[in-house]
Amino acid sequence: MFKIETTQEGEIRLLGRLDAAAAHQLESALQQIHSSAVIDFDKLDYISSSGLGELFAAQKRLQDQTPPQALALKNLNAHIREVFAIAGFDAFFDIE
Repeated sequence: MFKIETTQEGEIRLLGRLDAAAAHQLESALQQIHSSAVIDFDKLDYISSSGLGELFAAQKRLQDQTPPQALALKNLNAHIREVFAIAGFDAFFDIE
């Protein structure tokens, strides 16, 4: 199961397993973002390449704006952090 919540602080929290079947849900949520935002991975257990692709597309779209905007990612568990590093996405995102 995958779920997206918005915290009281305005951060986006991802919960559960972000697999290929749930990637469209993330895409829809990310399309609503037009300025810099923080995405909290604290409750995310798994991310597929489809999920990575959606995050990358959103980051690219935001960075191409004037002025440039960006996604910041926080609370990645060790496995998800490793996936980002292997994909080279740790250089493309601000990871707290």
